[in-house]
Amino acid sequence: MIERYQNNKFLVLYLLPFFIGSLTVFSFQPFNFTIINFIILPVFFYFIVFIKKKSQNIYRKKPYKINLFIFGSAFGFGFYLSGIHWITYSLTFEENFKILIPFGLILIPLFLSLFFSIVTLILGPFLKYNFSSLLLLSSGLAFSDFLRSKILSGFPWNLWAYSFSWASEIIQILNKIGLFAFNILSITIFLIPAFLFFNAKLTHKILSLIFVLLILFFFYIYGNHSINLNKENLSLTDQKINVKVVSPNFKLKYGLTVEEIETRLKKLFRYSEPNNVENTLFIWPEGVFSGLNYNQLLKFKKEFSKNFKKNHFILFGINRFNEDKNGYYNSLIIVNNSLEIIQEYNKQKLVPFGEFLPLENILNKFGLKKITEGHGSFLSGNDNGSLKILNANILPLICYEIIFPELIQSSDQDTNLVVNISEDGWFGNSIGPYQHFAKGIFRAIEQNAFFIRSANKGISAIINNKGLVLKKLYPNEAGNIEFEVPLISNKNKNKNDLIFFVLLITYIFIFNFYKKNNVE
Repeated sequence: MIERYQNNKFLVLYLLPFFIGSLTVFSFQPFNFTIINFIILPVFFYFIVFIKKKSQNIYRKKPYKINLFIFGSAFGFGFYLSGIHWITYSLTFEENFKILIPFGLILIPLFLSLFFSIVTLILGPFLKYNFSSLLLLSSGLAFSDFLRSKILSGFPWNLWAYSFSWASEIIQILNKIGLFAFNILSITIFLIPAFLFFNAKLTHKILSLIFVLLILFFFYIYGNHSINLNKENLSLTDQKINVKVVSPNFKLKYGLTVEEIETRLKKLFRYSEPNNVENTLFIWPEGVFSGLNYNQLLKFKKEFSKNFKKNHFILFGINRFNEDKNGYYNSLIIVNNSLEIIQEYNKQKLVPFGEFLPLENILNKFGLKKITEGHGSFLSGNDNGSLKILNANILPLICYEIIFPELIQSSDQDTNLVVNISEDGWFGNSIGPYQHFAKGIFRAIEQNAFFIRSANKGISAIINNKGLVLKKLYPNEAGNIEFEVPLISNKNKNKNDLIFFVLLITYIFIFNFYKKNNVE
C-alpha cells in the first residue's frame, strides 16, 4: 500500500511537499508547535533521497534533477504561501491594488520558493541516508536562508530558528553565536530524527534521538543559568528610564482631516496619562499621523504644551520632508513638550512596494505606486547612529527593520535600549502581527538590551534583555504599559556572523570527508 503511494508521481512531487511545507506555519507564532519540524524536515530529507533513487525507473519521463526542482519548489511554495499569505491584506486598502492580490498571493511565494528548489536541485544528487548528508542539507538550507536575508534588500522572515521564539531558555545562545548560527543548528536538530530512515542499528537510532535531547538540554541549562544571572545583574543596574508605551488601536485610514487628527491627538494624550512629576519617555507607534508630515503637525504645538511638561519626551513616527533631495523620509523623532525635535532617525530598510516602488519610472506609467499613502517612494535613510535621551542610548527600528539582525550587529557599542515602532494595521486580524512581534524577542537577546515595541493594531510590549516579555498589549487592544527600564552597560552583544560561517564550512568539510572515505 505504501509503495503504491510512493510511486504516485503527482502525490510525491506536488501534493506531499506542498502539504508538509504548508504545515510549517504552525511551528511559528502564534501557534508555536515547534515539534512538527522534527517530522517535516526529516520527511523532506527522506523524499529528496527517495526521488533521486527512484526517478530513474519510476519517473522516467523527466530527468531526476527536474523532479528534485519540482519537489523543492512545491515545498517552498507551501512554506511561503501559508507563512506570509497575510501580506496581501495590505492590498485591500485601495481599490487600485485589489487586482494585485492574486499576484501577491501566488507570485511572491512562488518566487521565494526558489530558495528551496535550488537547494534541492544542487544538493539532492549528493544526498544519501547517512549523517553527513543531514549536515549537507542543513548547510544548504541555512545558507539559502542567509542569502534570502541579504539579496534584493533582504527578507529574513520565518527562519527555522524563529520556531523557538517561545523557548526563552533555549534561545539565550543567540547572544553568543548569532541568529544564522542558531538557525543552522536548529535545522540540524530538526533533521536528526531522519536517522529513523537509515539502515542502522536500533541502538544508533535511539542514540541519535538522545543526542537531540542532549543538545536542547544543554541550550536550556545554559539559558536558564544566563537568565538567573541576569536577575542579579539587573538588581545592580543604577541607571533607569521611565518608559510609557502607548497603543491607540487607530483604524488604518488615508487622507485624515484636521478634525480626525485632533481626535487622534486627544486619544493619544488620554492614553499617555502624563505624570507631571516623573521624567518619562512616551512611545507612540508608527502611523498615528497617517500621511501627515512634521511641518503639518506643528499647528498642534499648543496641544502638546498643554498635555506634557518639560520633563516629558515623546517618540513617534512621522514623515519628514528633505528639501535637498525633494522627497520624504519615513522618520522616527523624539520631541519635547514644545514639539521641537530633539533626536531624529530616518528609516534605512524600506519595504519594497510598501514604501518604495522598484522600477518606479516604468511602473508609474501603469498607474502603480507604493502601497503607503502618497505617490513618490520614500527616501532611504543613512546610519544616523543612536538616539540619546534621559541617559538612554537608543537603537531605533521602524516597522520591519526589526527583522534584520545586522542592524543590531552594527549598532553603537553603548546602545542600552532598542525601540521599535510599527503600524501593524496593514496586516489585519492575521498571524502577521504575531510573527512580526516574535522577531523583537530575538533582537533583545542579540543586543543584550531591553526591547520596547509600540505597534498600532499589533503587539506592543516591554521585553527584557533576555527576551522575556514583561508587559504587553495584544492586537486591537488600546491603552498603555509603563515600566522603569534598566539601562544596561552593554558590552555583550552579538557582533557578526563568523560562527555561522565556521559551522557552514565545518559541515561541508565533514560531508566531503565522509564522501571521500566512503563512510555511510
